Amino acid sequence: MLTEFYIPLSVACFTLLGLWLVVVQARQAQWQGSSLRRRQAFAVATHFSLPGLTGLLALVNPDSGGLWRVAAGVAAGGGIIALIALRAPAAGKLGLAVYIAAIAAYVVIVILAIHPHIVGQLSFPIAPERIEAVLLAGVVFAGANVALLLVFENAEPGAQPDGGPPGVRAA
Repeated sequence: MLTEFYIPLSVACFTLLGLWLVVVQARQAQWQGSSLRRRQAFAVATHFSLPGLTGLLALVNPDSGGLWRVAAGVAAGGGIIALIALRAPAAGKLGLAVYIAAIAAYVVIVILAIHPHIVGQLSFPIAPERIEAVLLAGVVFAGANVALLLVFENAEPGAQPDGGPPGVRAA
């Protein structure tokens, strides 16, 4: 199993989640009135929490391929459901592309968890666990990029960067 990968992945994911929660708290005044922004903030949290959870669960018994499959499949399935239910890609073509890519990565992870032998049938010389690891890293990278898109996007036209109401200048 990829113990050397899952340990730093989990640490990185939960660190990024903690940093994201600080950002959400700082932007709370701007974002609390927007259901879209709340859904987007939750989607970013999903990009960090689910790969971190997958890594933690895989570390419970690193020698168990079955545990890896269940952890990856359940977390990725949850990611698909959450992202589709949230319907909250970041604005623009890049935001939509990242949203679709994250869902696609989760779909592939679910397929690998259910049918890990498909990799051999397709003649890929890579273990399914390694493909899943690369996809999880991609999901975390996507989350970081969506987070940046959201941080630098105003909650509403005319909103102040300090979280003050529109039309009121910060001191």
